[in-house]
Amino acid sequence: MYKDKSEVVFSDDASALIQKIIRRYPDGRQKSALLPLLHIAQAEFGGWLSAPVMDKVAEILNIQSIEVYEVASFYSMFNLKPVGRCVIEVCRTGPCWLLGAEDIVKYLEKKLNIKEGQTTARRYHFSLVERQDQSLNMSRQLLLEHINTPGIRGIKAFREKVVTVRLKKHLKQ
Repeated sequence: MYKDKSEVVFSDDASALIQKIIRRYPDGRQKSALLPLLHIAQAEFGGWLSAPVMDKVAEILNIQSIEVYEVASFYSMFNLKPVGRCVIEVCRTGPCWLLGAEDIVKYLEKKLNIKEGQTTARRYHFSLVERQDQSLNMSRQLLLEHINTPGIRGIKAFREKVVTVRLKKHLKQ
């Protein structure tokens, strides 16, 4: 892990893309590029945003680090700690609970042998994450897996559509 922003170096391709995105905005409005740059940084540095990486983004945009931290911590799409290559996000709002989210969490914890907020030690490194945001609730009902799985309603459908099709092949390896 990086100790400070001076150790954070984007690849040539990422740097070129960052400059292209920044040029879309008029002088003095480069902060508008923050969300796309955070996506690039997260993809570039292992799927999560460390403080030195966020400091580097702030330096590139010529803004305060706290401005980057505020945005990154607000949006659930940004991971502020290491996660697995496959992140399974489970909605934990009231409507999701009524549709069986608790059963899905218990099933996943047992199947993956981890608790919510943890990552497996297996080859594919699954992370199980709770989400409370409304967009997750409305767009995927119960579960959003980074390998998109629409139409999940209840534990039976979850087992049939996700575990048997996707997780099963990874867990055998």
